[in-house]
Amino acid sequence: MSAEPSPAAGAARLVGPDFFIVGHAKSGTTALYEMLRRHPQVHMPALKEPWFFATDARPRFQPSIADMPPETLAEYLSLFSGAGPGQRVGEATSCYLWSAVAAQRIAEVCPEAKIIAILREPASFLHSLHLQLVQDHIEWEKDLRKAISLEPERRRGRHVPARSHLPQMLLYSEYVRYTAQLRRYHAVFPAEQVLVLIYEDFARENEATVRRVLRFLDVQDSVPIEVVQANPTVRMRSLALDDMLHALTVGRGPVSGAIKASVKALTPRTLRHDALRVTLARVVRAAPRAPEERLMLELRRRFEPEVRELSEYLDRDLVSLWGYDGLE
Repeated sequence: MSAEPSPAAGAARLVGPDFFIVGHAKSGTTALYEMLRRHPQVHMPALKEPWFFATDARPRFQPSIADMPPETLAEYLSLFSGAGPGQRVGEATSCYLWSAVAAQRIAEVCPEAKIIAILREPASFLHSLHLQLVQDHIEWEKDLRKAISLEPERRRGRHVPARSHLPQMLLYSEYVRYTAQLRRYHAVFPAEQVLVLIYEDFARENEATVRRVLRFLDVQDSVPIEVVQANPTVRMRSLALDDMLHALTVGRGPVSGAIKASVKALTPRTLRHDALRVTLARVVRAAPRAPEERLMLELRRRFEPEVRELSEYLDRDLVSLWGYDGLE
């Protein structure tokens, strides 16, 4: 990406979002995004995850099948050009909560913006996140225990998948430093501009939670709400086959490019897409297995201090809600 001056430069003549869904991934952010953008008083761009303010999460190479993220402030703000008069404008980038710099950069451009964060019980969160990172070609280790054990080496730049465009996202323990992440936002935004949701509340009381968000955004909260299930967790059966299909899909390299061209020439577009979807569903991907209970217990023990600190910080008993009060 090209070098970018401070995002505050030029912001006075361009209008940024009124609110941000800052994360975490696998915690309902996509479902919330999809439900909010259906509201007549809300505008959110078709591109979820612009990643603009998380400069510490920039990829080392751009995946061929991904939308190109905006590089300049003007490009970023153009994402919201379709907003109508009086609409609340927002975006959703799940790594903004993880990022060490996003909060400050957002505040420089949009100091009046409202912030929405969603937190999930750490062990189940990391289980789902790991599956997502494998699916997204960021992680190659299919075993969560082994993937977490690689963290010290990966901090030194070792055992990083060659195919991973975001190796900095493989440090699993960094995701669940919830209190530190929230402090970054509270340091630059007033408390009344920050809404912290709990994933388990959202999953259990989906519609009520969305109406709470609508009130927080000062838009009508009595409109009908369509409950959306989005971004389901899946398990990758074969990384080798997934890599092959990925290469054929995007035409990476001369060989895969030639094969892709031949397939295009011989097969109608609809049939190609249907065949790829069936192959992914039946061969490459599968329903996730239940997490290993022993590992989940180990993770809960490891992150119990964070859960207790977060409970005190939010003045809510997450220790009991998340089952950390009966750990052996």
